[in-house]
Amino acid sequence: MERSSKKNQKTVHDKDIGFWSFTPLIVFLAVYMGSGLLFTALGTPDPFKQIPRNFALLLGVIIALTMGQRKLGDKVNRFAEAAASPGIMVMTLVLLMSGAFSSTAKAMGAVDATAGLGLALIPHQFLVAGLFLISALISTAMGTCMGTVAAIGPIAVGLAESAGIDMAFALSAVLGGSMFGDNLSFISDTTIVATRGAGCAMKDKFRMNFKIALPAAIATMVLYAVMTRSTGEVSTEYTYELIKVIPYLAVLGLAMSGFDIIVVLMCGTILAGAIGIMTGSLTLITFTQAIASGSFGMLETAMIGILVKGIMGLVEDRGGIRCLTSLANAKVRSRKAAQYLMGLIISVIDFFIGNNTVCILICTPVLKPLARKYNISNKRFASILDVFACVVPGLSPIGTAVLLAMSYGGISSPLDVIKTNFYCMLLAVSMLFTIGMNLYRIPEEESGEADFYPELDEEIIRA
Repeated sequence: MERSSKKNQKTVHDKDIGFWSFTPLIVFLAVYMGSGLLFTALGTPDPFKQIPRNFALLLGVIIALTMGQRKLGDKVNRFAEAAASPGIMVMTLVLLMSGAFSSTAKAMGAVDATAGLGLALIPHQFLVAGLFLISALISTAMGTCMGTVAAIGPIAVGLAESAGIDMAFALSAVLGGSMFGDNLSFISDTTIVATRGAGCAMKDKFRMNFKIALPAAIATMVLYAVMTRSTGEVSTEYTYELIKVIPYLAVLGLAMSGFDIIVVLMCGTILAGAIGIMTGSLTLITFTQAIASGSFGMLETAMIGILVKGIMGLVEDRGGIRCLTSLANAKVRSRKAAQYLMGLIISVIDFFIGNNTVCILICTPVLKPLARKYNISNKRFASILDVFACVVPGLSPIGTAVLLAMSYGGISSPLDVIKTNFYCMLLAVSMLFTIGMNLYRIPEEESGEADFYPELDEEIIRA
């Protein structure tokens, strides 16, 4: 019996192969990004959709399961163990609840009501700055930059034409505002993944992140107000129902009060459904359909998270994390350098993978040992993950949000939108300044006594 137990114990880990254990993720990136660049060069419409991201990821899973000397059954069990970890399952549930709330709120008219309220209150002289503010509020409420650009983009085009404002300025304001909310929203998939991965409460990450984002947002609105002051008249009148804004305010208030995010999203969904039924925007049937469609829309993100986590479990077993940590330890000599390196790695992966949520899922387990070694708190680590992952999509010429904004205004070059997306530029500057000046450090970080990541193996940290 004892001999059998020892025999089984030997099969727990594959032989360390160091950096080569990342082969599944490298193949995933190479197939997806390589095919996208190839089809871009060939002039194919939607080049990055020709070979789907999910196919490339499944190819990575297959490679991960075929590598190593263990039996396939043992590798599948390890993959499933990592993929079905409590953190990933909770993240999946939160994503599904987030989708249900966002879809229900949109179906009952909360997005249109919020946009109408903002446009009705903002003076037309500061139209572009107002578009940024409205987009920021709606994105914070909706939790999606793409949804915000899709909702406000057409409105921005119409307002720019009637007021005689540069179309690129108007759409870049919408794009920047959408990134503000995507970075800060309690129901954004990037926030959910970053906080769950880093192991911090959403309200703590929000407070830390808000201090970094607010100066950038204020400076952006000042720049837009000065550079695009409108003298034209906007004849359009916007109407809104104030009651339909309540679900967004309720979710924000409950989340800031410290309630569990699952409870917050459940209450928000029920409240949005009840208001929708009361105002005639929804019926009981359409309410259930909105919940189902919203949850279904998050399934792809959840599945990507599960598969990436499974791959990372096998990567860790084969010494990949230890190898990367050893390399980082050899090159990184200070806490500031560690944070700058995190930002660089996140930015590069985000640019090539084209999805900030997937980028965070990949980077979190890779960078967490570095965060522990240099005593970087959970909320600071989550903020670094989310900020850099939200900066790149707004400044990338192949970013989906940039391309969507261009399509509404008939703009031919992505640089026309990117060069006036001041918010993403200033957010990066604000984050780098925060790191360089060691701002917002908590006492536990300064003392070095706290262990922010007790779940990590000490052997990996010392590697």
